[in-house]
Amino acid sequence: MRVAVPHNTTRDRARKTVEQKLDGMLSQFGGHAEEVHHEWIGDTLHFKGKARGMALAGEVEVTDAAVIVEAKLPLLAMAFEGRIREAVEKEVA
Repeated sequence: MRVAVPHNTTRDRARKTVEQKLDGMLSQFGGHAEEVHHEWIGDTLHFKGKARGMALAGEVEVTDAAVIVEAKLPLLAMAFEGRIREAVEKEVA
């Protein structure tokens, strides 16, 4: 799944927003997640982890114009791709 959301701000501000959203999500759902790992390499956040037995991995790239989320969804989550896409767009915007 690939979602690109325009951010209408600076790259640095968009990156800080991504970090804040990530911290909030980990605080809220951290008890349901395991083996969570995330690391910035340049302006790309690489992440992976498991939730409810499903593995998720992907990247969040911050460009001058957009935040691009690319993730490989587990097979069981594919049925919910539309909802997941909407949630990502809402959280990133």
